Amino acid sequence: MHPRDEGRRTRDVIKRRKTRTVTVGGVNIGSGHPVSIQSMAKTDTADVDATSEQINSLEKRGCEIVRVAVQHMEEAKAIGEIKKRINIPIVADIHFDYRLGLESIKHGVDKIRINPGNITKKNEIDSIISAAQDKNIPIRIGVNSGSLPEVAAQKGTAADMMADSLLKYLEYFNERNFENIIISLKSSDVSATVEVYRKMAVECDYPFHLGVTAAGPPVDGIIRSSVGIGTLLLEGIGDTIRVSLTGDPSGEIDTARRILVSAGARSFGTEIISCPTCGRCQVDLVSLVKELQEKLERNTRYAAHNTKKPLIVAVMGCEVNGPGEARSADVGIAFGSKKGALFRQGEIVKTVDVDQAIEELLALIEEELNSR
Repeated sequence: MHPRDEGRRTRDVIKRRKTRTVTVGGVNIGSGHPVSIQSMAKTDTADVDATSEQINSLEKRGCEIVRVAVQHMEEAKAIGEIKKRINIPIVADIHFDYRLGLESIKHGVDKIRINPGNITKKNEIDSIISAAQDKNIPIRIGVNSGSLPEVAAQKGTAADMMADSLLKYLEYFNERNFENIIISLKSSDVSATVEVYRKMAVECDYPFHLGVTAAGPPVDGIIRSSVGIGTLLLEGIGDTIRVSLTGDPSGEIDTARRILVSAGARSFGTEIISCPTCGRCQVDLVSLVKELQEKLERNTRYAAHNTKKPLIVAVMGCEVNGPGEARSADVGIAFGSKKGALFRQGEIVKTVDVDQAIEELLALIEEELNSR
């Protein structure tokens, strides 16, 4: 292999933990399918207009499954009308009152999420299982470290208690031969979250929904989620994810996509790599990268190409970080004082003026896409 090509090898493929497939609406969840992106509507579910509008907005950002809070019967009954106005599967988040789950199922929900710490009576769990079996919809057993059943909150680490809670709860489902299950085990403690998923990964073959609960405001929440979810994805654990952030849910989708790309779990088209800049940089690289990113995002052509092989675009601030260090990129540009050297597959194509750099780079990207 030529030294220049060494950094351009195909990305290593992460070996996923083997799971069964569970279908939520039209979305398949499990190791044989892409890791899907979820979010949660932050509206009053009974407000059909506001909830439908937010869900459709999330879908445009890349959300593939959405969850809604169901606290009262009017919210459960609203699910049927919401489903008429949206295109992605909808999940009902049920706490305390099992009858809300039954009503949500009656109105066509695609999945039920129940918390073992909040719905504990066997007859109530049996009722939900029976209704889910009749409609052939899955149940997500969502363990949360902040609401563990009393029987589990006795001893051991947080991860031990969460795992114990889940295993005891699964006994109800095993007795009923109900296997249409997705599991989540969430804590605001990143290390506890990672530990409990690792523990359960060897105990069952149900698909896992990953997330760090109550991760916090955007900056902190993005970091916590990236560390926790990213660690597990790199270990092949995780089949669907939700980033929990305080604020606009669109940020959850953007962060989830970036985590999946960074972990090599999925590709969404064109990806930018760029240097952090230093004293050698003689151009406004921050503005140039921003301009490129905005133009790529506006053009669906760049996002819709063969996602099995992402197109990597490098933008570098000097010759040190030029084609050499960015040789893993398909195309890119490295800047000097007033010029930029365009390169493709590690070879310099031509030199262009800074004010024409982004348009020239976009043309080179187009040429690379056409060659595919």
